[in-house]
Amino acid sequence: MDEEDNSIHRILDAQEPIVKELVRGEVEHGVLIPLKTTLELRDDYVTARVLITRTPLKTANPAIMMLRELLSEEVVKCFPHLRRCAKPCDLPAHLKAQFMNESQQSRQIHTGKSNWIYIIAGPESMLNVEEVRQELAKLDGMEGEEVFIRSIPVPMVAPASQVQAAMWSQQFWPAVYRKNNPLGPHPSMIARSTDEISDDAAIWMSLAHQVAHQSQAEGFGEAMGACVIQREEDKTTIVALAGDARWCQRGKCGDEGNPMAHCVMRAISMVAQKLVRCENRQTQTNPTPILEYECFQDKPMLEDERKVFELEHPSPDGYLCHGLEMYLTHEPCVMCSMAILHSRMGKVVFRHRMPLTGGLSAEDRGCGHPSLGGADGGRGLGLFWRRELNWSLIAWEWESGGCMRPLEVDKAIHA
Repeated sequence: MDEEDNSIHRILDAQEPIVKELVRGEVEHGVLIPLKTTLELRDDYVTARVLITRTPLKTANPAIMMLRELLSEEVVKCFPHLRRCAKPCDLPAHLKAQFMNESQQSRQIHTGKSNWIYIIAGPESMLNVEEVRQELAKLDGMEGEEVFIRSIPVPMVAPASQVQAAMWSQQFWPAVYRKNNPLGPHPSMIARSTDEISDDAAIWMSLAHQVAHQSQAEGFGEAMGACVIQREEDKTTIVALAGDARWCQRGKCGDEGNPMAHCVMRAISMVAQKLVRCENRQTQTNPTPILEYECFQDKPMLEDERKVFELEHPSPDGYLCHGLEMYLTHEPCVMCSMAILHSRMGKVVFRHRMPLTGGLSAEDRGCGHPSLGGADGGRGLGLFWRRELNWSLIAWEWESGGCMRPLEVDKAIHA
């Protein structure tokens, strides 16, 4: 038994008795791959045109002060990812070549050690070129000099990595990476969250696989499963375990089965039932729902589901799934992805991508996938992190170390 096997067995031994009882197969560490957001994967970043000028080094500060008087401080700060000033030697190669060949003075400025500097004046749409020219001409050191003003394109958003900052510095204007990510979760947040869940993620993924196999063997649904846990102060508690049950009421649902009985919907509903159960106990009430049939199929149908369902919710005063973690055998469909967001789940990990129907991945769905024969599911939605939604979470794809066999399903099915 190697060191990694010892590690996962030690972690499993530290879990609650119910978890050790439920885990029956081999457990092996996998690899967590953070999902990229739609903005991180899109190449069509927005650019805008700004005016740039150049002055002698001794005139740079007065020039910047003058420009601040022409524009409000908010406008001045709208390009924090671009260097306000740049030496001639730091300009992108195409700008150097363009400016050097414009005049004899420009050639001298770009030859040897220069005592001139280039400055971003501000957005072209918000400045009057003639006004800027007149004000610059009044500065000390600019008398008798031809005032240099040019318009160039620059990216409107900050670079998401040091590599992208270097690329933009070569394409547009010297850019700065400030170790943040305007297009998705902060890198430090991803790193910290990955460290938090990496030790025991294989345990919860193993349970999701187990219940998926059981559900398929019983004929309840597809080979898909979900496991929900709560992580608090270095302690993890299993909250819900659910397999897919879409085929339980074939006569009352269409060819796609019951969408409300997807494993994600069942798991979230089981969490909700635990909260309601606790509330009913406190208020000494037990209302009976009036339904023609159980559309959610959220009562335990498997023995493992029942064992977890009978446990009390570790935080009965919280809002539904706020801050909980969900481990899935397959990437959830759009409906289930939105249910995850609305339930305020904190983290989601899935094993198998659904390249035609998944709702969390931002990559184009099905495009170029070798096993799909040219099928196209449209642009990836990346629902786990979108600016227009009122909740965001961190999501990962989990790659097995090898002992956990894949759960093959039709790529066109909605998980």
